[in-house]
Formats: sequence, C-alpha cells, structure tokens
Amino acid sequence: MGLNVSALADFNNETAGKVVPNIVFEGYTTSILPIQEGIKYQEPLNIMDVDLVVQNGNCVSTPSGSLNATQRNITVTPRTSFDGLCLDDLNSKYLGISALSAGSYNETFELAGVYTDLIVNQMKKSDDQFLWSNASGSQQGLGWLTSAAGGATVPAAATGSVSTSTILGIIDELIINLPDDVADRDDLTVWMSVGNFRKYVTALRTLNNFYFDPGAVENRKGILQMAYPFQNVKVVGTTGVQGDRIALMPDAYTVVGVDLMSDESNFQLFYDLNSDQLKHRLKSKLGVQTAFPEYVISNGL
Repeated sequence: MGLNVSALADFNNETAGKVVPNIVFEGYTTSILPIQEGIKYQEPLNIMDVDLVVQNGNCVSTPSGSLNATQRNITVTPRTSFDGLCLDDLNSKYLGISALSAGSYNETFELAGVYTDLIVNQMKKSDDQFLWSNASGSQQGLGWLTSAAGGATVPAAATGSVSTSTILGIIDELIINLPDDVADRDDLTVWMSVGNFRKYVTALRTLNNFYFDPGAVENRKGILQMAYPFQNVKVVGTTGVQGDRIALMPDAYTVVGVDLMSDESNFQLFYDLNSDQLKHRLKSKLGVQTAFPEYVISNGL
C-alpha cells in the first residue's frame, strides 16, 4: 500500500527563515545644523548685528552707528508615535512559535529589538521630512524658509527644471548669488533630495573631468555628502527634501529646536495589562528657524 500524503500541505519551515526588517534611508539634517535644546513650545533665536559707521577726520566726537538686537522665534511641534500590538494574534502564526514565550500571557516579544529599531529608524525619516515640510504661520519648515515667501533669494536663472544636464548650472547660480559677506565661510551647504543628489553625482561623472572622485561621496548619518569642486561648499542629499528644491545656506545660521535631542530615540516599550497589548510610545518636539534669510539662496521649486 502506497504512502498517501495528499491531505498534508507542503512543508515550509517558516520559523527557520530570516527576519528582514525594512530599514529605510532616514535622513539626518540635525547632524549638520546646530541644535537649540530645552524648548517646550517657543523660544527666541537671539540675533545680534552692528551697523558700523566709519567717520573721516580728526577728533570725531559724534557717536554714530548702532547695535541691533532682534529675535526670530523657534516654535516646536509635539510629535508622537503610539501603537499597541495584541500578541495573542500571533499564536496561530509562525511568530507565535518563534517570538513568544510559553504561557497565555504574552507580555514579551522576542523580536522587540527589531520592532523598536524599525520604529526609531522610520521616526528619524519622518522627523527629517517634517523639518523640510513646507508649512506656514509660526511653525515654518525649511521648505518655507528656503522659499521666496520665507525671505530666501530665488535667482531667475536657477529656477529651471532639474536634470543631470542642468543641476551643476543651478548650483553655480546659487553660489554666484550668495552675498559676498558670507562667501568665505566653511559651513556652506547646498541641500537637495536624494534623487537630485544622484543626478549631481551623475553630472560630475559625465563631465569626465579629473576632479571627480567617486570615493568622495560620503554616507554620513543617513545623509549623502560630497564637496562641490573648486568651492568651499558641500552638497548634501537628504530624504527630508522633497521634489526639486535646491537651497544654499550657511549651517550656523539655521537652528533646529528640540526639547531634548535624545527624545527621537528615547523609546518606551511596555505591556498594558488592561488592553492586553504590547505598546510603544515615542515622543519628541521639533521646529526650525533661520537667523538671516538674506543668506539663503534657493531655486524656489
């Protein structure tokens, strides 16, 4: 008599498979821009400037000039990720065998480390996109601050479509229009999307000039960075920038406001007996402001 196994499904050892988390390109604008901590709702960005008047002649006795103190407010927005997992739903799945301890009270999850890494990673991506979101009112994002409405200079010659054949000309136009007062700074950054950063690298390679070095592309805390040839400027691609916005500005003059820098990774994972769920909560506050809009040059797209 033959062996009849037609009633059995084909064997698939699901518990032996590797768990592959979807770790995304998170962006990390705050690894470049300065941080102002301790903001619960709103704090000023204190700005100092001097109108210097130089007078000709001897025995000058009339005071002339002024010290100007101004403020631009950084308003932070509370941001929270909160969810709950009913681990009982895993009992009938492969995860019930591989990721739950024995017993009917499922208070622990063997994949908790993977779960928290995923949430923190994607929260950082969300925060970077929030920083650049084009908001209005008191809670402007960098998308607004690098627009003409936010005070940025938008040269007409830089507003054309962005492609591998135009991107170097656009960056050159931003650099040309940068005020001379900040032209010698060593913290000048051209910001763009990850997609446009790839166009930038392709444009350099297509030129086939001796100064292109593929090894110069640096993955730095979730951003892509490379020096701009023959200029004291770096080019950065981050997931926060959406679309074809390209902007040049000094790093030190744009400040990110937070309550506590570690908030975006200060993860709370806890078992809630009332709901019989494994829950997480991740809270932060985030805002941004630029001190001198006149030093922001953008293509305005």
